[in-house]
Amino acid sequence: MADQRSWAQSGDAPRGDAYDARFVDLERQGLDVHGEAAFVDSFGPGRVLDAGCGTGRVAVELARRGHEVVGVDLDPAMLDAARRKGPELAWHRGDLSTCHLEQSFDRIVLAGNVLIFLDPGSEGLVVANLARHLEVGGLLIAGFQLRAGRLDARILDRLAAEASLELVERWSTWDRAPFLRSSDYQVSVHRRRA
Repeated sequence: MADQRSWAQSGDAPRGDAYDARFVDLERQGLDVHGEAAFVDSFGPGRVLDAGCGTGRVAVELARRGHEVVGVDLDPAMLDAARRKGPELAWHRGDLSTCHLEQSFDRIVLAGNVLIFLDPGSEGLVVANLARHLEVGGLLIAGFQLRAGRLDARILDRLAAEASLELVERWSTWDRAPFLRSSDYQVSVHRRRA
């Protein structure tokens, strides 16, 4: 495993249960905090890798919806929270650019801005490594904020094409609002080619 520190580990960003507190509060307010899981679920049943799973919010909800789910993250505090919420699920500590899980998946989801929190320059390595974990026809689903000078949809499409993935659809939200040039968020779905 690469000795790489995530953005959350290197700063004062909330981790573990403190990170989860925001979503617990939003849910208490009656807001739906499972848009990412609903989006992934819309593609039907399957084996799902939650890449950069954090505290397991998405993975646990996907498992509740009947998917076979595995989570991987680099941050041990986030994984500890995930294991408490979903002790029956498989959780792995690993760097997304180098991990090898010895299994393949129908879907891989990168929710919660995972791709823009990677070490700059490692995005292509991550996309390529995750593509190797997809079944032929499997989907890589990634959502992240669009900011000047950071990863954007065009760059993601190029990295995906280099990893034998083709764009299937793109939205500006997890509930499938149309993607526009002015969108500040994107959700892309790429399929692994044969």
